[in-house]
Amino acid sequence: MTLLLARVWHHSKLLFAVLALIPVALLAQGLAPTPRYSDQAELSKVEEWVLSQGAAESIAPELAAILGLGSDRLPVKLKSYRASDGVSIAFAVSTNPKQDGIVLSRLKTIADKMEIYSVGTAWLTDKSGTLRRTIAVDASGAKVRPDSSRASEFNNIKAFFVKKLEATGSTITSSPSPRISATAAGGKKGTKQ
Repeated sequence: MTLLLARVWHHSKLLFAVLALIPVALLAQGLAPTPRYSDQAELSKVEEWVLSQGAAESIAPELAAILGLGSDRLPVKLKSYRASDGVSIAFAVSTNPKQDGIVLSRLKTIADKMEIYSVGTAWLTDKSGTLRRTIAVDASGAKVRPDSSRASEFNNIKAFFVKKLEATGSTITSSPSPRISATAAGGKKGTKQ
C-alpha cells in the first residue's frame, strides 16, 4: 500500500510539473492566446477622446431605432470632420447608459427645395470595432444593408479616427472642426436640421 501511495504521489507531482510547463512552452512557441481584436485598445481610446471632447448632439429616433439603439432620440458625443466635397465623417458615442454603442457615419447633407436630409452610410460598432450593423441612408429613409457591402469603407473610417486621435499626441485638446448635426442623420425626407 505504501508503494502504491508513493507512486500516486510521484505521478501527481509529475502531472503538476507538466501542467506548469505548458504555458511556458506555448509562450516560447508563440502560441500564447492573442487578443481577439488587435485594435480594441485603439478604438476604446477614440471612444474616450470623443466622450471627453466631442460635441453633445443626438441621433434622430428613426436612425436610432434601425440601429437597434431604442426608439427615442439618442444622446451622443460626436466628433465630425467635413471633407471638401461636403461629406461629413463622424464618430458618435452613445451617452445613454442603457444604449451602449458607437455609430460611425459617412453622410452628406442635401438641401432639396424646402427639405434637408442626409445621404450616405452609418455603421453600428462597439469598443472592439466589431461591425454590428450597416445602414444606408437616403431621402426615403434608412435601410439595413449587408455588413459586407460597405465593410472596407467602415474599416477606413475606423482607421481615420484612430489617426485623428494619434495626431493629438499625448495631450488631447479640443480643436474647432466642422460638425454635422446628428439630427440630420435621421434619414427622413423633410427632417430639418
